[in-house]
Amino acid sequence: MKRSLDGYVRVAAATPSVHVADCGYNAGQILSLVERASERGVRALCLPELSITGYTCGELFLQETLLREARDALSRLVLGSACFQVIVMVGLPLVYGEKLYNVAAVFCGGRILGFVPKSHIPNYGEFYELRHFSPSFHDVRMVDFGGNKVPMGTRMLFRCDSEPDLKIAAEICEDLWVPSPPSVEHAAAGATVIANLSASDEVIGKAAYRRMLAASQSGRLVCAYLYASAGEGESTTDMVFAAHNLVCENGTVLSESRPFGDGWAESEVDLRALEYDRRRMNTWGGAADKLPYEVVDFTLDSSVCELRRYIDPHPFVPGDARIRNERCEAILDAQVSGLAKRLDHTAAKTAVIGVSGGLDSCLALLVTARAMTRLNRSLKDIAALTMPCFGTTGRTRSNAHALCEALGVVCGDIDISDAVKIHLRDIGVPESSRDVVYENAQARVRTLVLMDIANESGGIVVGTGDLSELALGWSTYNGDHMSMYGVNAGVPKTLVRHIVRYVADTTPELSGVLEDILETPVSPELLPPSGGDISQRTENIIGPYELHDFFLYHAVRWGRSPASIYELAGIAFSGEYESGVILKWLRVFYKRFFASQFKRSCLPDGPKIGSVSLSPRGDWRMPSDAVCRAWSDELDKL
Repeated sequence: MKRSLDGYVRVAAATPSVHVADCGYNAGQILSLVERASERGVRALCLPELSITGYTCGELFLQETLLREARDALSRLVLGSACFQVIVMVGLPLVYGEKLYNVAAVFCGGRILGFVPKSHIPNYGEFYELRHFSPSFHDVRMVDFGGNKVPMGTRMLFRCDSEPDLKIAAEICEDLWVPSPPSVEHAAAGATVIANLSASDEVIGKAAYRRMLAASQSGRLVCAYLYASAGEGESTTDMVFAAHNLVCENGTVLSESRPFGDGWAESEVDLRALEYDRRRMNTWGGAADKLPYEVVDFTLDSSVCELRRYIDPHPFVPGDARIRNERCEAILDAQVSGLAKRLDHTAAKTAVIGVSGGLDSCLALLVTARAMTRLNRSLKDIAALTMPCFGTTGRTRSNAHALCEALGVVCGDIDISDAVKIHLRDIGVPESSRDVVYENAQARVRTLVLMDIANESGGIVVGTGDLSELALGWSTYNGDHMSMYGVNAGVPKTLVRHIVRYVADTTPELSGVLEDILETPVSPELLPPSGGDISQRTENIIGPYELHDFFLYHAVRWGRSPASIYELAGIAFSGEYESGVILKWLRVFYKRFFASQFKRSCLPDGPKIGSVSLSPRGDWRMPSDAVCRAWSDELDKL
């Protein structure tokens, strides 16, 4: 369950069945859609262009009878919908002065908030609107409607006083298709929701273009974009209309009605995420202070509504198999390109990599092999090493060798057990100890070996740690934390697994060993095995990576509060994790994330892969001594 005050507002784009020029009938159909919207918890409803009269009235638009009927129908709509908690945008022809305008009427709570005229009037192809309608004026003027003064103009914002982030502006059909749509100014002036009242006729291929146009506009403007188009009942003399409606948000289509379908598209839009992205992008909305806009306030209650929008439990991993495979290949290309450049620039004779038999080092080795191939170099230039110690199991060690053999990479063995024992003895730590010194000593000796071999062979050490480990600080400072180029630094653990799976599925000669690596529990293997099996399982200690990747995505990419992330996780992982479990690991996430910044502040170079990056030189500049109290206090209140 979610309150609109928390940033989610349900919106819809809908198409009524119309009778051309029968305003009374059309008003009844529109009112039924407003009622349906109210019943479904919709707070903003966008309806098509000229839907009170029908778009295809032609010369009838100039008839006084039709214009009067349209005004009367709007008045009845405003009165009839007064009890509904919905702001409605509907189209009609409206006379102002001696000219006729194609306008969006915006009303809520029994009051007309404003009229927004169409700016760009098409008069080409099948469109002849200039025969009837005049282009909009930009300033806001007061017009008389039923004895009341109502603002009319293009530059208008409709702001909800109970949800200040809900700021709506309107444009009409062709306005979206021109080089400089009014919605650009609307968004720069603060609109988070753009409503497009449209009557776009249907021809082959137009639905795909319309979808792309609306989605891309929502992305460019970092807004929600509601697109409602005409449909059933319009005249089919020369055109057909498909009621193809869209709800888009920041480049993504959230909901869409099938062309020639029921004409209803509905979803919740995330206003907090939109506002966060606008704050984050310093190039966004630079002209806002230059635009004179009339702001009209309206009121909606903040009642609870069920969040029906899909919340992806694995936001880093595409759900569609085809897209996921394309994403995996693109990530491999990015990693390979970065490493190849570094090898070439440093004239490195070798790429030195520690291979543990786990997922991360597996992916790093796959990338390194591809990089050498791209550089037309021999795979013998890869110095792969296993460095068994106290916690190494036969399974991971044999998998490391098997992977190298399958790739054609020579794999060396250096048992570091004696070196670590000597080191522990030198610093006075008993071998029976199982504390952090015992564990970290192994990681640091491994890094020492790799660095020295890189020096001896004129090479660089390829790092294996992933983005999730960096977020949680699950690495040994100056141990596996350090390398000369970290190829996995931008790849979260959940995605590492899918990339390795993709390589297994597409490379038969590697599939056997990769399958076993995928089935091996994630572990640093720093504590002695139990009965020959891994005794130290990472996810038992710090929590499931799928939860932590979910937390990471929403905390870093969208700046969400801990309480919001907790609620979203409860929805996304419903039936998989109890709320207490989610809260437990969310506390762990924040505690470790804040405490581990000092490790991220001195990370090696590595390629940025996705929209979430923790590079101290790139996306994430956080002080190492930042205090987590406010975030922890918020979790304490849950």
